[in-house]
Amino acid sequence: MVVAGIEVELVQKDIKNLHLAVYPPNGRVRLAAPMDVNERTLELYVTSKIPWIRKQQRKFTSIDRQSERQYVNRESHYFLGKRYLLRVHETDHPYRYPKVECKTKTYIDLFVKENYSTEQRAELMKEWYRVKLKDILSELVPKWEAILNVKANQVKVQTMRTKWGSCNTDNGNILFNIELAKKPIECIEYVVVHELLHLIERKHSDLFKAYLDKYVPNWKMQKEALNQGN
Repeated sequence: MVVAGIEVELVQKDIKNLHLAVYPPNGRVRLAAPMDVNERTLELYVTSKIPWIRKQQRKFTSIDRQSERQYVNRESHYFLGKRYLLRVHETDHPYRYPKVECKTKTYIDLFVKENYSTEQRAELMKEWYRVKLKDILSELVPKWEAILNVKANQVKVQTMRTKWGSCNTDNGNILFNIELAKKPIECIEYVVVHELLHLIERKHSDLFKAYLDKYVPNWKMQKEALNQGN
């Protein structure tokens, strides 16, 4: 449905109350509603929430602007929740490029050829983040599989526009957003637990939230931290 020019994903299911949410990173709007609520009532409800929706979308738009990078010296980049300055080293030495290193508390070092484009530098950083996140997941996923007594089939890292993670409960495959590598380790761990819990409880039900309360007592704080831009 479209209300005041805003596209709203409508999901009607067996619930008692209306639930409106705006999701990062692009401000997707989703309305979950009881089965017996008519479309006019839903439109009026969304209309009453337009100021709040636009405020949330502006927040995510601001985050996106901050995330645009040129991959030049002293540009801010984040890794595991910490801010680093980028140092670009242009070199033709075959053993020094292309690669990314983070060996200090202040700098991420990017080694490239002099003629490397912004797109090439971005792709190099992206792959570095992918490798780092995979290393972290290789420890966190088995840890929580053992705690929760579940087993994921495949675990993959990829670019995701609207979610931090996704679990296919039919085949047991779990996807993680490559952007997680920029977030604090506590946030990454929350997403790992969240997705693995879907192997126990498919929906975001009261039972699902009870599991989160049990295993990640501060999960609401971690969820909020995930949606803060860097």
